[in-house]
Amino acid sequence: MDIKKVVVAGGGVLGSQIAFQTAYSGYDVTIWLRSEGSIGRCRPKLDRLRDTYLATLDAMAANPAAPGAYAYGLMPREDATPETCEAAKERVKAAYKGIKLVLDYEEAFRDADLVIESIAENPQEKIAFYTEIAKHLPAHAIVCTNSSTMLPSTFAAYTGCPERYLALHFANSIWKNPLAEVMPHAGTDTANLAEVMKFAASIRMIPVKVLKEQPGYLLNSMLVPFLISAESLLAGGIGDVADIDMAWKLGTGAPLGPFQILDIVGLTTAYNITAMAAAKDPENKAIAASATMLKAKVDAGETGVNAGKGFYEYPAK
Repeated sequence: MDIKKVVVAGGGVLGSQIAFQTAYSGYDVTIWLRSEGSIGRCRPKLDRLRDTYLATLDAMAANPAAPGAYAYGLMPREDATPETCEAAKERVKAAYKGIKLVLDYEEAFRDADLVIESIAENPQEKIAFYTEIAKHLPAHAIVCTNSSTMLPSTFAAYTGCPERYLALHFANSIWKNPLAEVMPHAGTDTANLAEVMKFAASIRMIPVKVLKEQPGYLLNSMLVPFLISAESLLAGGIGDVADIDMAWKLGTGAPLGPFQILDIVGLTTAYNITAMAAAKDPENKAIAASATMLKAKVDAGETGVNAGKGFYEYPAK
């Protein structure tokens, strides 16, 4: 199969990154969004990504060996010269201009080769989305979910193409953290699994295969319990944001603490995940308190880096 048109459903933190990296890699990219309000929230994320990619390429041109300068998703390290970085900046500008933001289902999905669903971590919203796009997809289209915690088998029957449905999960800041976790369900055709692995590599990700369905795949199976533990420490009054982050960074050598990570992930996603964990374990008062705390932040519009404020404040760019 020759994948040319990629549709990303959802323009949140990861949806916008997936779309931008895919467009940078030369694909025809559309972002499907629910409303004009969603378009208004997506555009600043694309602006930020354009500026981040351009700044990263400037840093790589100056010295790709400098700590933190090199980003795997932009080009091979050995290719990073001032000339190639300048050429890559033109690709960034073309990607930014080329991404289409679309509200109409038929317009977005009628000629899609690959769909990457990156909408809210809400099972009913995902079911409604898959049920609708099944009416519009061409017969060859492969559909992937970027869900952080939900299993593809939960939704396969609603897609109308279970054999062409699987999970493709990305880490945040994908231009420099190039993880792509590929997880089939029992009904996924192996040929489609191979196509998705090939696609992931083509956008300069490093694909890893998850051998069995697992909520959270490999990365989030480790990351989510860590973040919920930090939330519980804060919600329970055991420590404050700065000290919990400092304890983690000093004790492990990690560059970021859990609340810095949560701000990058986005507190809406964090709330949805924590609320689901609370629903599964209603006797766990710590998780319930964490969900309540996160909901208050989300309701106040303090959803993380892209909002300018989460657990920390961020200067406008």
